[in-house]
Amino acid sequence: MEGLPVQTVNVNQLVDSVKDQVISWRRYLHQHPELSFHEEKTAQFVYETLQTFNNLELSRPTPNSVMARLIGAKPGKVLAIRADMDALPIEEANDLEYKSKNPGVMHACGHDGHTSMLLGTAKILSELQDEIHGEIRFLFQHAEEVQPGGAEDMVHAGVMEGVDMVIGQHLWSSMDTGKVGISYGPTMAAPDTFWITIHGVGGHAAVPQQTVDSIAIGAQVVTNLQHIVSRNIDPLDNLVVSVTQFHGGTTHNVIPGTVEMQGTVRSFDPNLRAEAPQRMERIIRGICDAHGATYTFRYENGYRAVINDDNVTSVIEETVLEVFGAEAIDRVRPSMGGEDFSAFQQKAPGCFFYTGSGNAEKGTDFPHHHPNFNIDEDALERGVKMFVSAAFKLLA
Repeated sequence: MEGLPVQTVNVNQLVDSVKDQVISWRRYLHQHPELSFHEEKTAQFVYETLQTFNNLELSRPTPNSVMARLIGAKPGKVLAIRADMDALPIEEANDLEYKSKNPGVMHACGHDGHTSMLLGTAKILSELQDEIHGEIRFLFQHAEEVQPGGAEDMVHAGVMEGVDMVIGQHLWSSMDTGKVGISYGPTMAAPDTFWITIHGVGGHAAVPQQTVDSIAIGAQVVTNLQHIVSRNIDPLDNLVVSVTQFHGGTTHNVIPGTVEMQGTVRSFDPNLRAEAPQRMERIIRGICDAHGATYTFRYENGYRAVINDDNVTSVIEETVLEVFGAEAIDRVRPSMGGEDFSAFQQKAPGCFFYTGSGNAEKGTDFPHHHPNFNIDEDALERGVKMFVSAAFKLLA
């Protein structure tokens, strides 16, 4: 996929002109986080900020999302650029001048940075309408953190109609500032959820023979579910089956009648994903039948897997090489984490990449979703450079 050299515009100078404003936006958003599907004030802030830019057509595809369209002066393709806006139900532990003002809510995943970087990108590109081939759609998405996710809502609202390609990026605290993570093909997994209830017969712990021990049966279920990954599928396939909750019992001398479990299944391959609940239920049924128990089993598909398109990804890689040099590229392995960016990729080929924001000296290397999570704000400038530069290359 050939692209226009990014040097046709002075990207460094343009990004430098909005750098301080991007940081200011990010700090404001960090102080005022909102949970998934409740981003009313965040979306309004984004909308009102975009209104101060030139040449943009604004809309609200859903109550908590924003889309800005920039139609270039020259014919060409349509590129969508996405940023998510929601925060997490976490009490912030950082002692910052811009610490969250909303108790129990925190931007602990970098979405405040994503939103501010896309605002900076829109501000720069909105002044370059005469240089742009085709159209750019800036998608400010709600509810990435909670299934079914805001991306699907926006797709249903029509934001991807006519789009030829889509890109997004994620600030990444486990990657050093200055690095850009690139992955071809499978990038983030499909995160599904399951619920299991084992129905036994409760009774006194001193006479277990009079019970059908739901805890003992549940423990066997947990253990044997691991055989799906270790013994039922090809070792070269990617699959995770994790039981993450196990609830049962009320006191030391009573065997409970039921136990409840919850967990997650992560996969990339659609066929393997479809087979997983069947394999699980076969194991659950067999164990329960063997011990005289019954069960209920519910399985819910989450987001689809993020699969990066080779052509779009190659342009992103070229952009990194031209803007930052070969030393900036970090070829990342696929992650079993989930991302609803995949909903946009169902409508157009796309690339989801990572921008390093980890800096141990600044204390920004805490993991995502940690109460001390923070980003190295130097990464914001690099993220804007990537979006602006990639936009010109992809649309040329």
